[in-house]
Amino acid sequence: MGIFDFFKTKKEEQRVSTILPQEIYDSNSLELKDIIAPSALKITPKEINLGEKVLRSFFVISYPRYLSENWFAPIINLDKVFDVSIFISPIETAQVLKTFQKKVAEVQSQINTREAKGLVRNPMLDTAYQDLENLRDQLQQAQEKLFDVGLYITIYAESSDALDKIESEIKSILESKMVYVKPALFQQEQGFKTTIPLGTDTLEVKSKLNSSPLSSLFPFVSFDLTSDKGILYGINRHNSSLILFDRFSLENYNSITFAKSGSGKSFMTKLEILRTLMFDADVLVIDPENEYEYLAEAVGGRYFNISLNSEHHINPFELSAPGEGESFASVLRSNIINLVGLFRIMMNGLTPEEDAIIDRAITETYALKDITADSNFENAEPPLMSDFELVLSGMEGGDSLAQRLTKYTKGTWAGFINRPSNVDINQKFIVFCIRDMEDELKPIAMYIIMHYIWNMIRKKLKKRLLVIDEAWFMMKSDDTASFLLSLAKRGRKYYLGLATITQDVDDFLKSPYGLPIITNSSIQILLKQSASTVDKLQTTFNLTDEEKYLLLESDVGEGIFFAGLKHVAIKVIASYTEEQIITSDPSQVLAIKAAKRDLENSAQQ
Repeated sequence: MGIFDFFKTKKEEQRVSTILPQEIYDSNSLELKDIIAPSALKITPKEINLGEKVLRSFFVISYPRYLSENWFAPIINLDKVFDVSIFISPIETAQVLKTFQKKVAEVQSQINTREAKGLVRNPMLDTAYQDLENLRDQLQQAQEKLFDVGLYITIYAESSDALDKIESEIKSILESKMVYVKPALFQQEQGFKTTIPLGTDTLEVKSKLNSSPLSSLFPFVSFDLTSDKGILYGINRHNSSLILFDRFSLENYNSITFAKSGSGKSFMTKLEILRTLMFDADVLVIDPENEYEYLAEAVGGRYFNISLNSEHHINPFELSAPGEGESFASVLRSNIINLVGLFRIMMNGLTPEEDAIIDRAITETYALKDITADSNFENAEPPLMSDFELVLSGMEGGDSLAQRLTKYTKGTWAGFINRPSNVDINQKFIVFCIRDMEDELKPIAMYIIMHYIWNMIRKKLKKRLLVIDEAWFMMKSDDTASFLLSLAKRGRKYYLGLATITQDVDDFLKSPYGLPIITNSSIQILLKQSASTVDKLQTTFNLTDEEKYLLLESDVGEGIFFAGLKHVAIKVIASYTEEQIITSDPSQVLAIKAAKRDLENSAQQ
């Protein structure tokens, strides 16, 4: 080997060693089609094995003389995995009229021939002749158009047996409407290509339909709750349409939500609050778990922490000015009745005699401050709980009642309600948190807060939403439960929507006031349920077995949304920004707080 041959050989070896790894890499690189393609494909005359799925394609071969409206809806709403393709090709009217003229002549000839032979009239021929003539008139007048229509369905399943069951179900639904389908035997590949979103009709099995029956084939006909105004509650899980609704357009503005812990009820409620605030409505919340503080801060609302050591106080004896159509006497009488209910809760029940003494003592306590049914008390200073105790102790039979009341005026709980009110709810968004309140006092606190809110609502007519989370606390006492029911019944008069939320279905439905509250709620939302309570909900809401199992198997934020006589399966969704504001996930809350601290530290530096 010469010196030149040696360097030539070395140069070729270097070129091969440099290029070969790149060629190897290129030959093994993945393309998009390699990623989305199934692991295997097997085509048989009757079906296709596509990876782990089995599929079968069908085409419609025959339609009845008349197609009813929404005849295709049972197929669209079928809870199965399938693809539907509809190919529509318009036919020139002039071309159709020529064909019709020939067809009408043929049918007329057959009718005349039968008459000449003296045969009995054939109703089928007469009907066909009338239909052809009517359609020809409509085509000539441009009232109808004619189309070539191909309707194809591909169903998917885990096995051939499951596929057979789905096929039988679809055929029975369609054949009950006299629509007949056939499997694409020896054309399964073409059928599959036709139904995937390529826009190519490779089967070419078409029927001629005019405009009216073709419009009945419109596929988006499943149940929906979409209106032209309102807020977005979520997505319809059946057809992915939007569930837009305005609670203030219904016969009453109330809603009730049942859900187990961790099913997303607070997330959904906060999302509704956030969106309701954008539609010029005030929102008030009774928060038992301190879940709404960050939301109140984010939207510029007010947050009141009600507890024994709190700086915020509500005087239950405080009176509101009469609203439109009300008198001072009616306001005072209503407040006395509510106070008697409050004392029943505080004293764990009253006998009829004690009830009468309490009623008289409240009236006399107001009279000490010159507040009577005949006076104008708009600017009067309301009495305190200690004033009531003083009056009660001086009445015959009131000593024991005054002793039972001492813990609220001089004892540990004195700071709770024995002080003047110092909360202002004249804001778009108000939250009353009772998390730090002792469990024994929570029903009392909720009653006092609701009564205070009710007085403010009656003072000025305005669109408002009152949210009561963990409402089962209020169902423990007949007085709190009855007051909640009265809000549900009377709220509409004052443009108030009541949103009741609870996870304890048993306590809620055991109360005699539970079912009336449900029936007085135009919107009812059922999210994921536990096996121990779903049977009671099935009975209460007349759910089918499929809807019952849907509630058991639902993911977070999924369930059933009732509005009036309609109901749909719902999935609650939020934008990224909304989710950052309303999330209750502890890990996300900690991350948000950490980011907030970092931002504050960097601002200080």
